[in-house]
Amino acid sequence: MAGVSRLQYATDIRLVRVMCSGRVDLEFVLRAFSNGMDGVFIGGCRLNECNYITHGNYDALNMVLLGRRILEHIGLNPARLRVEFMTSGEGNLFTEVVDDFSKAINELGPLGKSEGLDEDELSSKLAEIRKLVPYIKIEKREKLAARLKNKEEYDGLF
Repeated sequence: MAGVSRLQYATDIRLVRVMCSGRVDLEFVLRAFSNGMDGVFIGGCRLNECNYITHGNYDALNMVLLGRRILEHIGLNPARLRVEFMTSGEGNLFTEVVDDFSKAINELGPLGKSEGLDEDELSSKLAEIRKLVPYIKIEKREKLAARLKNKEEYDGLF
């Protein structure tokens, strides 16, 4: 195509495949940030269309909502953590969503820098919050198990 150029993003994407998005633990997400990842994207089955009887995609949604609040609390932009739901047959949608997420992360820049956090301060905050994850999960277990019908109800959950 003459005259059409496609933007190139310098995003390094690492895929970690799990059987269910509900298997993604908050500790894994925080570890990714501790290891220098600029963003974490979780893709799962559509809500109410679980491949298993567990409906783990609700667990993933609740974990991401809690994780975003934690990121905000320690001074990171919550947009660095995202969850989307789609079917395995929606390859084009997956590509668009990942492209959009990569673009957003590139605009945010390196982890902590755009938020004005020094590298040592950020490492310390992430290390401390990772120690608290088991206690947070106990304290928030009822909310983490919620299966709300309305997307708007999730806005105020955490």
